[in-house]
Amino acid sequence: MDHDVESPRASAFEFTGDWREFAPIAFTNLLLSIVTLGIYIFWARTRERKYLWSRTRFIDDRLEWMGTGLELFIGYVLAIVLFFVPFAALNLLLQGLLLRDHPGAAALIGLCLYLFLLYLAGIAIFRALRYRLSRTYWHGIRGGSNSQGFAFGWAYLWRTLAGSLALGLLIPWSMTSLWNERWNQMSFGPHEFEANAHPDSIFLKFLLFYLVPIILFVGIFAIAMIFGVFAAATGLGSGDSAPPQSLPVMLIVIAVVLYLGFFILLGVIAMIYYAAYFREVVGKLSLGGLEFDFNARTWDWIKLFLGNFALVVFTLGIGQIFVGYRNWTFFIRHVNAYGEVSLDDFTQSTTKQPGQGEGLLDAFDIGAF
Repeated sequence: MDHDVESPRASAFEFTGDWREFAPIAFTNLLLSIVTLGIYIFWARTRERKYLWSRTRFIDDRLEWMGTGLELFIGYVLAIVLFFVPFAALNLLLQGLLLRDHPGAAALIGLCLYLFLLYLAGIAIFRALRYRLSRTYWHGIRGGSNSQGFAFGWAYLWRTLAGSLALGLLIPWSMTSLWNERWNQMSFGPHEFEANAHPDSIFLKFLLFYLVPIILFVGIFAIAMIFGVFAAATGLGSGDSAPPQSLPVMLIVIAVVLYLGFFILLGVIAMIYYAAYFREVVGKLSLGGLEFDFNARTWDWIKLFLGNFALVVFTLGIGQIFVGYRNWTFFIRHVNAYGEVSLDDFTQSTTKQPGQGEGLLDAFDIGAF
């Protein structure tokens, strides 16, 4: 059976859920997580995903989440054994060397520890995607990867360093190339994903984000110099003439406004870049006869961020239970697929299914979205 999706305007994805329907699940998860001192959070996450996936339609069928809370729990326990225990041991060794006045050895171990953390972060990102694809079913067919993610961990390590060390100007290349490498090792059913994102289309937006702090710093320095010259010319800095009482208050207000304005402006520019990045990487992703598209603009991301922020702050943190719901619905509203897919060509994936969830990703506190 063939299905055509002619235009990205006729959405291939649809979310049919409602926050009122999701609310009992969210509040029950919160209550049980509190009662069990956080242990239930793995099963809570599974209940949330089952709901979100079951209310998401792709072309002619709903998605299914087949993961379990036990898998997520096992993944987290393994992360503690493989990550936290060695990290704690190395940290104690590092402190011991500093106390014994061996700063060179301590610095070397600190550098090795940092590189090891980057390597583990890469593995965590890869294995989380691999796990989620392996537990996502559509028409009874799942995704996955035969790679364990160890090679991607090395790629993540050296490309992250290369992007940062070149004055940060290679970061767009690092981000897009890592996206391509990760997705090019994934598949769904018998078809492999193809990712061909390129940094050229997003480099100017990254350059804007890169240069704005420098321009603002130079501007603030110039304003300070002009103010200093003005103060000297008017005698504000002399002992004979006392400055107006309102001057210190005015300076504090100006400093606060500049400080807040700097981070607000930088945050908006960061979202301009991230919105362009996501449109590029998703827009260059394909699977078999399907091509994907993501149409969220900067203002859409700003509304999502501000909505999540307000939801958490004005509910004293309780609204955090709805953030995952908002993020998922945002993604489904803006993602699309077009092309042709034949169900007759879709056979079950032969990739090996991992036995545990993305515990290592949780250890690094890296968001799935």
